[in-house]
Amino acid sequence: MECAGRRSRWLLWWWWGVVISGAVIVSCGGGNSLKAEEKLVVSRIAFGSCADQSAPQPIWNAIIKFDPQVFIWMGDNIYGDIKRPFKLFGKERTIGPWKNVPRFVPASQQEMEAKYKIIKTNPAYSSLRRSTKIIGTWDDHDYGLNDAGKEFGGKVSNQRLLLDFLDEPHDSPRRKQAGVYASYTFGPVGRQIKIILLDTRYHRDPLSSDGTILGSSQWAWLEKELKGPASAVTLIGSSIQVISNLSAVTHPLFSMESWGRFPKERDRLFKLIAESKRDGVFFISGDVHYGQITRYDCAVGYPLYDITSSGLTQAVEKVVPPPLHFIVRFLAWLAPSTMRVIGRNCRYKSCTYGQPNFGAIEIDWDATPVALKFEVRDINGLPVTGVHIPLSDLHAQSTNPVDNGKVGESQRHCSLEVSLPWIVKYRLSIFLFSAVAVLLLAWIGLNFVAILAFRLCLRKCKLD
Repeated sequence: MECAGRRSRWLLWWWWGVVISGAVIVSCGGGNSLKAEEKLVVSRIAFGSCADQSAPQPIWNAIIKFDPQVFIWMGDNIYGDIKRPFKLFGKERTIGPWKNVPRFVPASQQEMEAKYKIIKTNPAYSSLRRSTKIIGTWDDHDYGLNDAGKEFGGKVSNQRLLLDFLDEPHDSPRRKQAGVYASYTFGPVGRQIKIILLDTRYHRDPLSSDGTILGSSQWAWLEKELKGPASAVTLIGSSIQVISNLSAVTHPLFSMESWGRFPKERDRLFKLIAESKRDGVFFISGDVHYGQITRYDCAVGYPLYDITSSGLTQAVEKVVPPPLHFIVRFLAWLAPSTMRVIGRNCRYKSCTYGQPNFGAIEIDWDATPVALKFEVRDINGLPVTGVHIPLSDLHAQSTNPVDNGKVGESQRHCSLEVSLPWIVKYRLSIFLFSAVAVLLLAWIGLNFVAILAFRLCLRKCKLD
């Protein structure tokens, strides 16, 4: 009886471990590890990015209510670097033509550890950790410095801090490789989900260099992963956007990091996916402080979606007072995007969402055909934009888009932002510069009228 009781307790703890881990295979650059005899069918995945550890984080309650089996950190999991205030004048000037110090500087290891601890001990996040498999990658602010790439000197020690935060086993190959990239496979054959998490920081060349993002070792690993055993669904996580290239239409106002700023690398990524003949691939991303879904139809024989969720605490509308939120939404609508998915499932006309949000992926394995639901959800767990498609839509089509009645939609999502006519591409900049010019002229005009009125009044007073 005592032996049977011990066996029952052991089986109970073993089963709970399988449910929590859910992973069939974890693969890093160094090889494979962790094989579970039972294979959990994953049907709900949540993800998020851009979580300022010092800000309130009520969104965890909505994520817990969604009840994901897997949660993916998509980068900026903390804001580890130190941001100096905007200063145009003074001894240390962070902006303007006479800027003499950088706006962002790295924090110490002790400061980084303290910031991770704030997030990790958050009661709601702690509750999520107890019921959900947590995996993730990093972006610039948890890498250690805003917009940093391979040149950043603190990347080795900060890699250890991130992996500690994610509870990566001490003997994991991920702790021995250069970079935090990894892949996970969940579920039984026929219902397998492969999650590939990229590292877009450790090996990245300078911005606008059109060099490499992943580096040679990570490219070799990624090719092996994509050309390996098939899976029903393949999710590729990139901390920066893959499909959208907002910088192409917002320059010279501001620029965002994305694969579009490394066109050779993005072409290489699309070509690798096409050559692998892998169906069911889509991307998730973060970084930009708003949520949206983008799509590109002319890379691999089926639409490639990129579900962007950013951020859990950081969002573009939070930088302006609530009465001015309509301006941010109008500018988001005005910014041209040939890749953005526009539909009736959007809360706002622009189909972007500038308040805190998280990404939600649902797979209905029992539907015929298998159904996919990609959504960005708000702080209450309500969808703000979404795409609902059969999994078969992410299979290479043997017919031409003209034959299946999707020619208009296909053409719409095949024009890259950089190829737009200049009057369309730069319409946001043209509008804003024109608005500033009109306001400036109006200000000059009002001042002229005021001065004229004052002179007339003065002359009248003298005559009286």
